[in-house]
Formats: sequence, C-alpha cells, structure tokens
Amino acid sequence: MGCCDQPGLMPLDEGLSLLLELVSANQHTEFVDLQSSLHRVCATEVRSHCNAPSFDNSAMDGYAVSSQHFRLNQPMEVQGKSFAGLPFKSEFEPTKAIRIMTGAAVPQGADAVIMQENATVNHDGSVQFSQAPSAGQNIRCIGEDIEHDQIIVAPLTHLKPPHIALMASAGVDRVSVFTKTKVGIISTGSELKNPGQPLKFGEIYNSNGPSIKAMLSHLDVDIIDYGMIEDDLEQIKQAFAIADAECDFVITSGGVSVGEADYIKDVLEQMGRVDFWKLAIKPGKPFAFGQLPNSYFIGLPGNPVSAAVTFHILGAQAIRQHQNIGYKPMKVLPAIAANSFKKAPGRMDFQRGIWSVGEEGVEVKTATVAQGSHILSSMADANCYIALEQDRGSVNAGEVVNLWLFDEVMS
Repeated sequence: MGCCDQPGLMPLDEGLSLLLELVSANQHTEFVDLQSSLHRVCATEVRSHCNAPSFDNSAMDGYAVSSQHFRLNQPMEVQGKSFAGLPFKSEFEPTKAIRIMTGAAVPQGADAVIMQENATVNHDGSVQFSQAPSAGQNIRCIGEDIEHDQIIVAPLTHLKPPHIALMASAGVDRVSVFTKTKVGIISTGSELKNPGQPLKFGEIYNSNGPSIKAMLSHLDVDIIDYGMIEDDLEQIKQAFAIADAECDFVITSGGVSVGEADYIKDVLEQMGRVDFWKLAIKPGKPFAFGQLPNSYFIGLPGNPVSAAVTFHILGAQAIRQHQNIGYKPMKVLPAIAANSFKKAPGRMDFQRGIWSVGEEGVEVKTATVAQGSHILSSMADANCYIALEQDRGSVNAGEVVNLWLFDEVMS
C-alpha cells in the first residue's frame, strides 16, 4: 500500500509547508545590549552612529609623507611619531616624514604612507626612500568602510558574530530585536525516570527531555522544562494548561500514538485543535502539530530516535518561523552508497549515516547496522541523514542517494 493510500498519512513536504503556513512570526520586540543581540533577529534597521574609520589612518607600519613635497633618494628628517591612540599633534611640516604605526592617525597635510620595509634609516635618524609614493597610498580613509547614519544591518537579519563586530565599529551599543521564543518541554510516560535514579523492572530513563533541550539550546530560545508526567488524562490537561499560559510552543514527547494510554491527541483536541497528525516518514510517523489557546503544539513520538529526527526536521523549522528566521533547509549532498540500505516503499526514510570523501567522491555508510527508532547510537555516530524518497525501495551499494547534512541543531 502506498503512502497516499494510508488514511491520515501526510507527505513530509505537505506537512512542512502547512506547519510553516500556520506558525506566525513573533512581532514582540525589545532593546538589548550589543553583545546580547548575538543570534537574535533584528526588528528594525540599524544605522551607524559614526564614520568608520572615523579618521584617516595608516594601513601599514612606516612613514607618513606628503606626496607633493616628497624628495626621492634624499634624506628626510623624521619630525615625530604617530601611534594608535597617540597621534602626532604638532603641525606637520610637508618636507619631513612622520614615523607611523598601523591604525594610527595620519597627520593633516600628509597624504601617503611608505611601508617601513621600503625605507632606509640613516645614522643621524633621517630616512630616505627609493620610490616615490602616490597620493592615498596605504591610507584607510575616513568613512571608507561605513559612513555616518548608513544602514549597516537590515531588518530581519539573523545576527552573527560579524554583525556584532560591524555594529560595534559603528558605535552601536543597543539593538532592537524580537523577543525570545519561549518553549515548554513535557516528557510523558509512566515508565520514565531521571538519569541517576534507580530503575525498577519496566522503567526507562528519560532521554527525550535532555535530547530536545540540547537541540533547543542551539536555537536561542528560552526553555521551560516541566519535567515528566505520567500517562494520566488529568495530569496531562493540567500540564498543558500551565505550559500554554507561559510559552509560545509546547513540546511533548510520547503519548501521540494510538495506544490505550496515549492521551496527548485527545487532550489537544479538547483544549485546542490538531492541524495534522501522522506523516509519511520513518522514523517519526506519529508526529503531531496543532494549536492550544495561546501557543503552538508539537507532539513528538516517544521513541528517542523518532523524537530527535522529527524535532530536527520539523520542530526546529516551526521555531525558526516564529523567530522571524524562516525556513532553513539542511544542505543536500549527493553521495555514493558504500553499503546497501534496506527500505520498503511508502514512507520517506531518514536513515542515519556517516559521510566522507573517498577516491570516487562523496560516499556514505550507515552509522550503525541497526536503524530502529530506539537505537540512539545510530544518531550519536552519524553526521547526516540518508534521505530515501518515499517511493524508493531498498538501495544497493554503489547507487546514488541524497544526504541531508546535520546543521547546528544536531552539532
């Protein structure tokens, strides 16, 4: 039976498009100090507070001279020095030279800098040069990089370290950014225990909570961990109500399947709405997306690999949409299969792989032989997904496959 013949299974592209359509970009803004704006999104344009450079300065260690009054192969008296932060303050005599260091202010009247490697210093302290300089040589002019009041960062820019440096050089100390997205995490399952606690028969450690928090840490959001709750209808309702009042997104793991104790979908339908449930992907078929009264809901499967894969491929994109970053696809790279991959047609399959460059180009092998949705070692050893199309069957060694390279969320 094909994917489209299975009631309730939505192709990945359709689910992702619907998710991005349903999530509205955050419009709340705040001013933060420059350093705190890193990884945030600009709410307004940023203008320079000054010229950069704010004065003509030397691009080299050497000697500042006047090109018009330069004397070739004749000794020139060194009138003084100009160092970074310690400029030459006397009136410059154009027939003389000024010893100057990189970044230091060029004295008024000088219009060229001769690098020190092209200078000969005489015993009496004078200096002479074998080549005549041209006007403007080795000088960084005022406003060469940035002019005063110039727009240096556009609205909706996702700020990275070079933007911080640019704004700092332009005298900007505070930036208008969109407020941080608040994400609440709820781990469901009566069998769950925190790492470090003793396990009874039938209990397991909660790996989904720490996994999702770790991935969220790369998305620059505020995280509220509501801990673990049992598979109890009333407890789930109460947890949803609290998280919905405090967060922009509520993310759960577990309880979205069709078992007798899987209440998540029922509670979501009572308190809000289910926009879609079940995707034609493997692992992660029982992924759910919906809306509570005040927040968006992301329901991840309980199996740890399924939870990680669906959050990485879908959940992170929903959060970026809210952050005003928008859709950020992983890089796709064709590769030669180094081994065979078992697959049945019907769902898009994201097997975990390790790619490298070999003699024949980019090649990929499975991270582990076992690719089950409970095999976390397949994620820990991987650096990409081997993305096998939903209609494709098993792959033989030597065939070409598409890789989705892990981005910062999984780094």
